[in-house]
Amino acid sequence: MARYYTFLRLGRDGYRAVQQAARDVATGLAGRVEALGDFRLLTRGDQLPVFAFTTAPDVTSYDVFDVSRRLRERGWLVPAYTFPPHREDLSVLRVVCRNGFSADLAELLAEDLERLLPELRRQPRPFTQDKGAATGFHH
Repeated sequence: MARYYTFLRLGRDGYRAVQQAARDVATGLAGRVEALGDFRLLTRGDQLPVFAFTTAPDVTSYDVFDVSRRLRERGWLVPAYTFPPHREDLSVLRVVCRNGFSADLAELLAEDLERLLPELRRQPRPFTQDKGAATGFHH
């Protein structure tokens, strides 16, 4: 209902501009995450202002649940979850760039993610291994 109201209030061109701005933030942030080298993008935010990523195959000291937990300690809610049956081997982080999530906020998120990587890399293993396999949705 809110999207329909926004569409009526802004008109087609205004609504398109808002959605394009959100996609631009998502694709820019996805590019920053990928450039860190520790992550593999599953989506890039170019269709919808949402992208998902997982740890790169050579990352063994931490997992997406560790990243989600550490980002939450810095005030970010970036959910991590395991896919449903027949794809439980894939766990991802998902970032949604809604209207109002500015390029400045995206920059702050990218900086916080980059800041916590040295600590995560020094871990001996993913934290979730100490508590058993992580399943479901965590944020």
